[in-house]
Amino acid sequence: MTRSAPRSLDQYLQQLREELAGEDAALIQDALYDAEEYLRAEIAAHPDKSESDVLELIASTYGAPDEVAAAYRDTEAKVKAALKTPVRVNAKKNGFFGVFLDPHAYGSLFFMILSLATGIIYFVITVAGLSISVGLGVVIIGVPFFLTFIGLTRILSLSEGRLIEAMTGERMPRRPVHPGPPLSFWGRIGNMLGDPRTWSTLAYLVLMLPLGIVYFVTAITGLSVSVAFIVAPLVELFGRFEVSPEWLGTFWALPLLLCAGVLLLTALMHLARGVGRLHAAFAKALLVQK
Repeated sequence: MTRSAPRSLDQYLQQLREELAGEDAALIQDALYDAEEYLRAEIAAHPDKSESDVLELIASTYGAPDEVAAAYRDTEAKVKAALKTPVRVNAKKNGFFGVFLDPHAYGSLFFMILSLATGIIYFVITVAGLSISVGLGVVIIGVPFFLTFIGLTRILSLSEGRLIEAMTGERMPRRPVHPGPPLSFWGRIGNMLGDPRTWSTLAYLVLMLPLGIVYFVTAITGLSVSVAFIVAPLVELFGRFEVSPEWLGTFWALPLLLCAGVLLLTALMHLARGVGRLHAAFAKALLVQK
């Protein structure tokens, strides 16, 4: 069944969303932002024409919703193919120890360590911003401060998404959610308050502190213990050191420590990769527009 041509910008965006149904939510958000940004600019550039006339005019240049959707799918497939290195494929074939060949395992481990610092920053900004917004709510300056604060949190969420994609390889938005048509001052306030993503973003920024503590402690403890076990035989070769219980320092126990350290480090890399994937799914659920 042939779909009728869209007669308004909202119809165009709705048809594009329907054409992209089933695709990654981050891809849909990027496509909708690009389309709305371009279409609004074209409509503004032709004030003498109706919205439907402008859409008909640019159908041959920008494309119909199904053509735009197909182009995004094709581009996304090419980008994924370019980023999917043979190293990651080999990592899966090499079994348990193949995780050391997966660059995203290292990226996820680094993300776990970094998350304590980002969690503290996000928590402080969010709690301070909310507190000041509530405190200034009785005076007129509190409203523009709240708008600025919410804008800042959306910038943080977009930056966090780019960090997650770089560290874990999970597709995250490269464009923000389009603000839509120009609204009045109070209209923008109502739009932000009624947008579920406003509150889910704030929830994510607050939750990053406890999550960051857990990630950091897990990563540092795992690295410290496993590396200590691995280097113990080397330290024993170049100088005596006292351990408790004493049998851990015997000749036959040192190889066991080495094996235990390698196994613990490998398990930590698997854990880090799993945490990276789970956290990416958690971030996408709270930060990406549905």
